[in-house]
Amino acid sequence: MIKDSNIQLNTHNLKAIDFFCSGGGMSFGMQDSGIKILAGIDFDKNCQDTYEANIKDAKFIHADVFELKEEDLQKKLSLNKSDDDLVLIGCSPCQFWSIINTDRTKSSKSKNLLIEFSRFVKYLRPGYVVVENVPGVLRRKDESGLNEFIEWLKCNGYNNPHFKIHNVNDFGVPQSRKRFTLIATRLSENEIKPLKLDGKKAVVKDVLGPENGFPEISDGHKDNSDFLHSVPSISDINKRRLKKVEKDGGNRLGFANDPELQLKCFEGKDNAFKDTFGRLWWNRPSPTITTKFFSVSNGRFVHPEEDRALSIREGAVLQSFPKTYKFKGTSIANLARMIGNAVPPKYATALGKAIIQNHKDAIQNQG
Repeated sequence: MIKDSNIQLNTHNLKAIDFFCSGGGMSFGMQDSGIKILAGIDFDKNCQDTYEANIKDAKFIHADVFELKEEDLQKKLSLNKSDDDLVLIGCSPCQFWSIINTDRTKSSKSKNLLIEFSRFVKYLRPGYVVVENVPGVLRRKDESGLNEFIEWLKCNGYNNPHFKIHNVNDFGVPQSRKRFTLIATRLSENEIKPLKLDGKKAVVKDVLGPENGFPEISDGHKDNSDFLHSVPSISDINKRRLKKVEKDGGNRLGFANDPELQLKCFEGKDNAFKDTFGRLWWNRPSPTITTKFFSVSNGRFVHPEEDRALSIREGAVLQSFPKTYKFKGTSIANLARMIGNAVPPKYATALGKAIIQNHKDAIQNQG
């Protein structure tokens, strides 16, 4: 464990390719750690403007990984096989393995994305490999292809891969979000672990509220600036419900005894789904920011004090995106999907710093 690392970042040549890059959370964090981003790959064209606006000097490759050939990627980016300085990152969409999603048919294509990513690892044999996903990938490691991939790594020089579930709150993100992470290298026997931050963990009040640049707004507020402090409108009955939800951590039980406001689906179920219409706590990390964080009825996404859901920018800073990050999209739902699916940048920075530290040690030991 270290304080916000003082690693010197200018004595290495590490560069990375970010598969399933979306709006660039992983790329931005890795770039912030000091690793050069060569390219981001994603099949969703809607991510391109956001990615290119924030990940400087990186190529956005619009491609479906199921159809992308190893040789074509190698040629497009002028890659060398067995490049010790190359990092391949795979943060595949995880709907099939997520406990939140219940529609397995709709998300079935995401089931095999790790297997597709492994094709490129086996072909290029990079110095470093990073995989980030939901914990379900580890719980069902045979079905997800993770078990086979880890065994291949161990048998091909990546002798001591780190694979574990981490909570990003341990790494400076003001959110409780558990993620599976694998980091592997063939340059040393050392296990590479993301570098935790020392001291107090970040909570909601560290990033939200007027003192952090978020003026009070009402539901339906539209912010046409790049700051995007925008939030959807809510119905009159939901406004009445929120007025009865206790400030700073209250939930739907505040209106459960009001026959006009209680939802039929929750009658007699006071102990189920209590986060619905729930407010964030100021002094706790937020819950996992999903793609529906802009909706008051899809989880604990109500502002701690104001009677509205989280704004687009509030969701982004809870994911640890800087307030200057430029999001490009056609709707609140489109922007929220990019933000909710992202790897929190501060967590990606912790991964990048750990890789840089290992790389420097490996070079020193070789010398």
